[in-house]
Amino acid sequence: MKLTRYALTLIAAAALAGCGSAVKLDEPAPVKDISTAPPVNNTSQGSTAAVADSAVKTVSLDEQLSQQVRDKRVVYFDFDSDIVKEEYRPLVELHAKRLNNNRKLALNLEGHTDERGGREYNLALGQRRAEAVAKSLTLLGVQASQVEAVSFGKERPAVQGSGEEAWAKNRRVELKDK
Repeated sequence: MKLTRYALTLIAAAALAGCGSAVKLDEPAPVKDISTAPPVNNTSQGSTAAVADSAVKTVSLDEQLSQQVRDKRVVYFDFDSDIVKEEYRPLVELHAKRLNNNRKLALNLEGHTDERGGREYNLALGQRRAEAVAKSLTLLGVQASQVEAVSFGKERPAVQGSGEEAWAKNRRVELKDK
């Protein structure tokens, strides 16, 4: 029992002795001036070579968005429909992002139809398709002055021929920069 008490007393004394060398909180902490410190040696030969400046590449968001939409310029439609399909939402959103980023940009939205139907009907359907894309863009924040909807009806087919495969490629709106 005496031995245990003696050991605890020694531990307590050692702890108190260690506390005496601590930095006092009332005094300011020591500050090391590194402005005059020698250069760091980064080479294995022992010389002090200057570290090469790293070149940070500046990326223009406008250029990046233009690259992304470069080959995404056509929205296709179902037969006798002017409803923008869900699968083309990311394409429309990407164009909206680009137009919202740069308000000086503008698009012509060219509506087209397949060869079936009369001239007047197809001109009206092509116009409704172009206006549907324009409305989708304006709902995403694009200014109405940045988009112009025009119709070419069946006058400018993308693919010649009669058949569902050709007709499906002709039912479209092309998004072209002004």
